[in-house]
Amino acid sequence: MIVTRHWLNEWIDLSDITTEQLAKTFNAIGLEVDRVESFRIPEKIVVGKVAACERHPDADKLNVCQVDLGGETRQIVCGAPNVAAGQYVPVAVVGAVMPGGLEIKPVKLRGVDSAGMICSATELGLPKVNDGILVLDESIGALELGKPLSEYPLLNDDLIEIELTANRGDCLSIRGVARDLCAALDKSLKPRTAGREDENRLGIGRLLKLDVDGDVTGSVRYHAVSVEFFDDSLLMMLRLAMIDESRANAVEGCLEYAMHSTGVILRAYPVDFFRANDEKLAGIVIKRDEHGLSAVYGRECASIIGIRQEDASRLQDVRGVIVIEASYIAPDVISQKMAETKLQSGPLYYRTSRGSEPELALGSDFLFSCIEAKGEGKIYGGTLEHAEAFEPKNISIDMGYVSRIIGTEIDKSRVANILKNLGFDISKSSEEQIVVSVPRFRHDIVNRQDLIEEVVRIVGIDNIPAKPFVLTEADRIDDDYFAFRKKQTYRQRAAQSGFYESVHFVFNEREQLDALGLPSVAKELALLNPIAGTLDTLRPTLLAGLLNAASSNAKNGRKRIPLFEIGSVFDVQRRESVKMALLFAGTLNEDSLDNSGKPETVSFESFTKLAADVLGDFTLKPVTPAHKMAHPYQAAAVYQHGVKIGEMFTLHPTLQAEMDLPRTVMFEGTFDALAFERVEAKAYSKYQASHRDLSILMPQAMPYEKVSGVIESSRSGEIVRFYPVDRYTDESLGDQMSLTLRFVLQSQEKTLEEEEITAAMEGILTALQNDLGVALR
Repeated sequence: MIVTRHWLNEWIDLSDITTEQLAKTFNAIGLEVDRVESFRIPEKIVVGKVAACERHPDADKLNVCQVDLGGETRQIVCGAPNVAAGQYVPVAVVGAVMPGGLEIKPVKLRGVDSAGMICSATELGLPKVNDGILVLDESIGALELGKPLSEYPLLNDDLIEIELTANRGDCLSIRGVARDLCAALDKSLKPRTAGREDENRLGIGRLLKLDVDGDVTGSVRYHAVSVEFFDDSLLMMLRLAMIDESRANAVEGCLEYAMHSTGVILRAYPVDFFRANDEKLAGIVIKRDEHGLSAVYGRECASIIGIRQEDASRLQDVRGVIVIEASYIAPDVISQKMAETKLQSGPLYYRTSRGSEPELALGSDFLFSCIEAKGEGKIYGGTLEHAEAFEPKNISIDMGYVSRIIGTEIDKSRVANILKNLGFDISKSSEEQIVVSVPRFRHDIVNRQDLIEEVVRIVGIDNIPAKPFVLTEADRIDDDYFAFRKKQTYRQRAAQSGFYESVHFVFNEREQLDALGLPSVAKELALLNPIAGTLDTLRPTLLAGLLNAASSNAKNGRKRIPLFEIGSVFDVQRRESVKMALLFAGTLNEDSLDNSGKPETVSFESFTKLAADVLGDFTLKPVTPAHKMAHPYQAAAVYQHGVKIGEMFTLHPTLQAEMDLPRTVMFEGTFDALAFERVEAKAYSKYQASHRDLSILMPQAMPYEKVSGVIESSRSGEIVRFYPVDRYTDESLGDQMSLTLRFVLQSQEKTLEEEEITAAMEGILTALQNDLGVALR
C-alpha cells in the first residue's frame, strides 16, 4: 500500500508530525514501512506561462516559446510535442541545477537563443505522468507566475510504502490508513462534506431501473452522470503515477484515484450497454450467474461483483451518460466462491478478497467531487441501491482480562478511545466491561483476543513495561492422569518381566468365540465391520486375540512366546470395559549353554511367579471357568486384597493341539480392579529376623486357604510373614500329606529371645490343632 504525506493530510491533520515520526508510527502499529521516498523540486524552477509558441525556423521538432515568468518574459526553445500557448508550465531558469545534475545555462539551439528549460515530470524528479512537458493546473494550488515550485507542498511530497498482512484490507486505502493513524496519534478524521442533492437535477429513475433476480450476495449502489468534457487534474495524474496505476481514459483514472483514496470499489459503464433496442429507459439486472456468483447484466454480462468487469462493458469514450457503480461484497464470501469455481480473478479481486470499504456513499461522493472539479456535465439525482442485510457482532471485553493478557493495566477510557478511533462502536460500558460493536470493514475481528491485539498494537509493544515471566500451571493430576499412569505402569512392568505387547483390533470372529464358549455381543447389536467380513463382532475377551497371535508365532518356529495386552472389551450389551491379559507359551528361556539347549517348559507354577512380577502379590483360589479354554484341573481365581481381579489357567490340551501350541498358561483380569496404590515408605526393623519351619500333617483334600486363614487370625505381632516351602505325600501317609511352612519372625524394638519365638510358634500350632485338627508331623 502506497501513501503520501500530503495525501494522508487530506484525511487527518499531520501538520505537527514529521515524515520520520510518521514512518516510526506506522512501524509501531504493525503497518511495516517498506520504503520512504522524498520528492523535492530544486530551486530556481518556477511557474511560467507560455504566452506564445511558434515553430522553430530551422527545426521541425522544436518550438520557440515566449514564457511569462511574472516580472519578465523569456525566450525558451522547447522540443516537447505537447507544448502550446496558454499553458502553465514549470520553467527552470538560468542557474538552476536539475535533479540529474544538469545546470541550466543560456544557449543557442539551431541559431535561436534559449534562456531556460520547460520541464517534464521526470526532469523535475517526479514520476512520469505523460509524454512531454508537465502542464500545471490549480489542483496543486493557486498558480502564481514566477513562484518557485519548491513552495508548492503537493509537488514536494514524501511517499511511504507499507506492507500489509492479508487480513488488513481495511488499510487498502488512504482513508483506512488515516483511520489507524487517528488511533495512534489520538486524532480524528477530518470531516468531509457529503454530496449535495440539487432539487433541479433530473432523477436517475427517468434514465435507469434496477432489478434484482433471486438471492444475490453483496451490496451495490448506482449513480448516473452526463459528461460533456472530463480531464485529469495534475494532482490526480501525479498520485496515480506514484502508485504505479495506469488508466485507459480520464474517467477510469478518476475511478482508480477515488478507490485508492476511499477504499470503495467503483466501476463505470456506458448507459447504452444497459439499453436494449434503443429503449429510452436502461435496465440493470443483478442475478447469480452459472457459477453461483452475483453478476451485473445489461445486454449481456457486464461484470461479476467483486471480481472483474467484462471488456464489452468498459468505457470507450469519456463523454456521454455514464453509470457509476459502487459495490461491496464480504471477503470471506467472495474468497470461498472463487476457491469453489476456480475462475480467473480480475484486478479488483485483490481488494475485495481482503475487504473493501462497505460505506458506498463515501466512495461515490468522493468520485463526484473529482468529476465536478475537472468535468463539464450534470449528475443525475438519487441512486438505485440493493443493500445486503448486515448485523454487527458485539464483543464484550473485561478490563481485568485485558490487563492479565497485556501484562499491565491500561485505563478503560484509553481502551475505549483507541477502539473508537479505529472505527469501533462502544455500545455499552460499565466500570469493568466494554461492549464493542465490530464494524463491517473489520471482518478480521472475531473475538475479544482480536480486540486486545488492536489495543496492544496502538499502545505499542515498546510502551508496555517488561515483567518477569510467571507461569502458574494448573493442577492436572486428576482421574484421567492416574488412569494413564496406571496403564503405563503395568505396561512397563510386563515389558521388563519379558512379555511383549500385542495389540489387536477390537473385533473378533463370532464363530471362534462360540467354539471357545465365550459370550459375544447380541446379534441385533452386531456390527458390519469395515475391515473384514469375518470380524463380525466386538471382542468380549483379550485372550482370543492373544491365542491367535501365539499360534502364528508358534507356526513360525518360535519356542518361547510371552505376550500381553491392555485394551477394551465389550459385554453382550456392548458395554465397554478395560482388561489386561498375559499369555506365556513354550519354554521359559531360550536355548543356551546354561540349560544345555533344553530349557524348562512353562508351567502353571512358573507362570504364577512371572505374573506376580507384573501384578504384585495375589492369592489363588479354586474356580471352574465358564469358558472352554481352561484346563479342568489347572485353573484358579486371582484375588488381591480380598477382591477377585481375574482368572489364571493352563490352556485346555485339546485346544492347545488344535492351535499347534506348546504348553500355554494365561491370565485375564479387570484392569480397574488391579492394585494401583500410592507407594508409602514404612519403617523396617534394625533387629535380626529369625526363621522357623513348621511341618504339619493335614488331609490332602483340605484347601490351603483354610490353613492360612487360621494362621492369619491367630499369629502374634512377631510373625512378619509365612509361606509354604514343601509338600510331601507317601503311601505310608494314606490320604494325609505333609505341608512345611516357613515363618519369618522379627520385632521392631529388640532381638527376639528364643522363648518368645517358641511361644509364637506354639500359639500357631495350638490354633491349628483346635480349629482344623492338624498336628505336627
